[in-house]
Amino acid sequence: MLAIGRALMTNPALLVMDEPSEGLAPSILDVIQDRIEGLRGTGLSVLIAEQNVDLALEMADRVVIIEDGEIPWTGAPSELLDDPAKLEKYLGV
Repeated sequence: MLAIGRALMTNPALLVMDEPSEGLAPSILDVIQDRIEGLRGTGLSVLIAEQNVDLALEMADRVVIIEDGEIPWTGAPSELLDDPAKLEKYLGV
């Protein structure tokens, strides 16, 4: 939370977050997710690199899959969720 607060002090147009859920208890993760969604509601763009698939797909407007330095797929979260073959291929779920 402190890192997010410090990043916001500069009033950025884009907030880049790497694994914001890493090591957090589920109750704290809910708070972080609420805050990120609140920030998005203010018009702030947020780019998140995240391995927590459920969290990432729940918050995303757009998904970009990166595999071996390449982008094999990009689209809306609903497109990915509606395609079990892609979920298995790219995310193993």
